Amino acid sequence: MTADKEFKPLNMAVLTLSDTRTFENDTSGDALVEMLTAAGHRLAERDLCEDNVYRMRAIIANWIADPQIHVIITTGGTGMTQRDSTPEALAPLFDKQIEGFGELFRQVSYDEIGSSTLQSRALAGLSNQTLVFCLPGSTGACRTGWNSILKEQLDSRHKPCNFVGITALGSGQH
Repeated sequence: MTADKEFKPLNMAVLTLSDTRTFENDTSGDALVEMLTAAGHRLAERDLCEDNVYRMRAIIANWIADPQIHVIITTGGTGMTQRDSTPEALAPLFDKQIEGFGELFRQVSYDEIGSSTLQSRALAGLSNQTLVFCLPGSTGACRTGWNSILKEQLDSRHKPCNFVGITALGSGQH
């Protein structure tokens, strides 16, 4: 996988997983949309879903099956409370888990929130050539995940490698 000389905009979907957020107060989803579009990507879909394993799985599975969606970013449900179930809901949908994503997220997050980062179960995977990144629900965590990891890894020009080449867009199937 090599970096391209030209930027390739990706079609991205954003899903906020929360029992309390609405489109009016979803600052984390708003921040993700703002950052991905500022980077030159396109918002393909956006939705909200309560912390329900089967509902979130259904939304994500439909987006994974959509050949026009290259990347899915979720926010919320990665903590340790009883209702936090994003990893349990979405990991079974992954063809491959991106092990280093959660590890790197917790590493960079440590500088901001210290040992509390242990309670983050951020994760990522690849399904049907669609990248799925699951971030915590706080706006700060979404900014950390985007600015420290996703912005570079979703830029086709980033060297020595990036994730664009493993999407359907990067493999030339879109």
